[in-house]
Amino acid sequence: MSAEKTAAILVIGDELLTGRTRDVNMHHLAGWLNARGVALREARFVGDDHDAIVSALNALRPRYDYVFTSGGIGPTHDDITAEAVAAAFGVPCVEHPEAIRLIEAWYGARGEDVTPARRRMARAPQGAELIPNPVSGAPGIRIGNVFVMAGVPRIFQGMLAAVERSIEGGARIHARAVTALRLPESRIADALREIQAQAEGVIIGSYPIEGDFKGVTIVARSADEAAAEKAAAAVARTMREMGFEPEMADHRQKSDDKAR
Repeated sequence: MSAEKTAAILVIGDELLTGRTRDVNMHHLAGWLNARGVALREARFVGDDHDAIVSALNALRPRYDYVFTSGGIGPTHDDITAEAVAAAFGVPCVEHPEAIRLIEAWYGARGEDVTPARRRMARAPQGAELIPNPVSGAPGIRIGNVFVMAGVPRIFQGMLAAVERSIEGGARIHARAVTALRLPESRIADALREIQAQAEGVIIGSYPIEGDFKGVTIVARSADEAAAEKAAAAVARTMREMGFEPEMADHRQKSDDKAR
């Protein structure tokens, strides 16, 4: 097992940039990867723009062990991710024979025809592998270190589960959270700077609760469990010296983390 594995996500869709749709796939992926010892290091959002997708993908895939894309592989005219991924790898975008077989079987079992629009979901970069879709039949795509997945959260999560064996995890990151209610982040900021300077191999994050009105949670993360524990203990000790009683716990990412 290597010391660290890293990943990025490229979230694709005009509807995300206009505010019509809220992305949840990045949040789910971050937690899923973290549990497997893979750090999500970067997230980018682009619209349904061929050149923007190609540019972003070619910037991300050399930098990270894994790149996940979300969105743009459906049946409509603006679903152009497959073509853009093919262009990024310099290969043709073709109808994948196994993909069309899966799509025909899926719709045939429901007494429906494979229309030209549905057939579009069989497009893939030449040489790509398929990612099973247990939710709606039309598969995702894997080529190189890039995993191309649907934007619908339920389908994205189903595809993610299907590729678990393809993900080689790195060292597990241990995280310890220390919370002090009614303690403003600004009061402990200087002390945190000193603790961070002495905590080699530990990343310390500070997260105000409801915009700093209700307190603060400090999270110490490290591949070295003892180092994370030591840093968290130093934070807790500092909180007590300031007159606040800390609550310590293993950190589990929640939907309201970093809410400010």
